[in-house]
Amino acid sequence: MDLRKLKTLIDLVSESGISELEITEGEGKVRIVKNVPVMVAAPAAPAAPMPVTPSTISGAPAVAPAAPAPTPAPETPSGHLVRSPMVGTFYRSAQPGSEPFVSVGSEVTEGETLCIIEAMKLMNEIEADRSGTIKAVLVDNGSPVEFGQPLFVIE
Repeated sequence: MDLRKLKTLIDLVSESGISELEITEGEGKVRIVKNVPVMVAAPAAPAAPMPVTPSTISGAPAVAPAAPAPTPAPETPSGHLVRSPMVGTFYRSAQPGSEPFVSVGSEVTEGETLCIIEAMKLMNEIEADRSGTIKAVLVDNGSPVEFGQPLFVIE
């Protein structure tokens, strides 16, 4: 199955209400699962042990303590976001130990390679979709990335 067909299938799954798609073509098999982001709030303080009372022993419902307010997400610098066109592993350079394609402060032109995303053992060069200055690199080298995840900020 070619990469364009996979991208089309990924786009269809992400835009539709389905959460999973499995396709078998010849000897190849592809399974696409949409992950729904889950917000997990860390507890502000350790929970106090619940006292044993006759109501908790008799099976009456106990009142759960209120959940702490979720912490706000870190702010992304303003500017144009370059997003991941696929799910894979993010690499800032062509080979381990070599210089990254771009760094914060680098001037880039439209079409210039910014990074590589490895997907299904294929190395995909991600290019700048506009010219400008790299204001932020939002992903660590070697980290997994999701479809649509912001990778860079170009100003």
